[in-house]
Amino acid sequence: MALYPTALRRQDAARWRAAGEWGVESLGGAFARTCAMRGTAAALIDGERRLAFAEWDRLSAAAADGLGGLGVGAGDVVAYQLPNWWEATVLFLAAARRGAVVNPVLPIFRARELAFILRQSGARVLVVPGTYRDCDYPAMVADLRAELPALRHVLVARAAPPVGTGALDSLWAHPAANASAAVEVDPSTPLMLMYTSGTTAAAKGVLHTHDTLLAEVRSLRRVHALTPGDRTLMPSPLTHISGVVHAILTPAVVGTSAVLMDRWGAAAALQTIARERVTYMVGAPTFLQDLVAQAEEVDGDTTSLRLFSCGGAPVSAALIRRARARLGCVAKRVYGSTEFPTITCTDAADAAEMGAETEGRAIAPGEVRIADARGRAVPAGAAGEVQARGPECCVGYADATLNGEAFTSDGWFRTGDLGHLDARGYLRITGRIKEIVIRKGEKFSLRELEDAIAAHPAVAEVAVIALPDAATGERVCAVVVLRGGATLTVAELSAGLAAAGLARQKHPEQLERVDALPRTDSGKLHRAALVRRFSPAS
Repeated sequence: MALYPTALRRQDAARWRAAGEWGVESLGGAFARTCAMRGTAAALIDGERRLAFAEWDRLSAAAADGLGGLGVGAGDVVAYQLPNWWEATVLFLAAARRGAVVNPVLPIFRARELAFILRQSGARVLVVPGTYRDCDYPAMVADLRAELPALRHVLVARAAPPVGTGALDSLWAHPAANASAAVEVDPSTPLMLMYTSGTTAAAKGVLHTHDTLLAEVRSLRRVHALTPGDRTLMPSPLTHISGVVHAILTPAVVGTSAVLMDRWGAAAALQTIARERVTYMVGAPTFLQDLVAQAEEVDGDTTSLRLFSCGGAPVSAALIRRARARLGCVAKRVYGSTEFPTITCTDAADAAEMGAETEGRAIAPGEVRIADARGRAVPAGAAGEVQARGPECCVGYADATLNGEAFTSDGWFRTGDLGHLDARGYLRITGRIKEIVIRKGEKFSLRELEDAIAAHPAVAEVAVIALPDAATGERVCAVVVLRGGATLTVAELSAGLAAAGLARQKHPEQLERVDALPRTDSGKLHRAALVRRFSPAS
């Protein structure tokens, strides 16, 4: 795995080290320091299960030894495809303490996505639940084992392990030799490989080091004024960048507490905020929208909630204002990605003024610029591609051939989003260069969906478009030209995609039939015309 895609990014690395942003400590070192200060305090709350920092430390140290017994060493990949269960947090810290690379995989992924990820990552260990939300994960993995020669061990959480697998809790069955000792790991080495299928047909493996992820946590501590007294409610998956940063890394480094939700429900969330005295949340607009709607119907106690940082999809100013009025907290927009977790944000001083209408400003020492089609920086107010650089940016992709497109020759990360900066440096996102749909904060490639739908026997041609949706942010609409005499319904299309192994969350919610797809003069698909035609009336 190539750690630095360009020579200039290597110069950036030297700059971040000189500035004290990199080279400070590994995750294991930071975690040991936190546990020494916060030993008996609650670190993780998962239903009735409450883990103090000392227990999190003890279990992760024992699990690190257990991984060693499975032959996992420095640089080996440990993957998990788990719901928001406390076991995922223990596994993450255990792998980090061994110098291994953690590979979180979204639970919604099915055979097609999982096989690609595990093949490319070369994961030696995979941890899955038993049957969860109607998916038999051990059976799915068993069908793939023959094409995954690197995968040596499959461990099952919270269920009896089938033949050929092991029990996850066997990893921490025996105490570690020295549970409180910090493992010596070079912070410049890889810590996490997280796949995002946001902009291309195949998922992209984003590579983060201890340095980049700890720089992210330190920047959020400053901009959100986080302290050990903060407690976050986390409905975002612990396999998504938001979940990892705020429910695993921030507690481990800052000493905050995390309340895990493995099934989102606004009523349950409102009750949890009151019961656990939750102080902040970070998540996609769908979470905020549902929570505000529930709070408008039920008089819940949100007096402890001081912050909701909302991103991952377009966020309306109206929603931010509703949230501020009903929840009584600071609600604001934030902008980032798996590659660069938080690029811009507002802080306590400017959130009220600018947090609803803009994505905020770059978090120092990070930088943002707007570039035209030729890659030249443009002045304030001019539109172009949003580009960013900073110590929390990833160091590249598992597939190094993707780095040339993602990073400019002078070391900036190309987000693929369109926007502009005002004279004070506040960013407004206006669109996307890359053709994706963002549904409930998860990004999916339009091309991937088109390829899958085109394989259906009833479909002659297909174009997939993203349409605005009040509940999910965007919904998937498939516009199809059918073969002669064929018929097709949304349910029939969904059944075919499920049989092909495509995650259910990617299936179209809307199906439109046309005689011909609109084309430009040059013969290219005129996707914008379809969006205009099938978008709901404003």
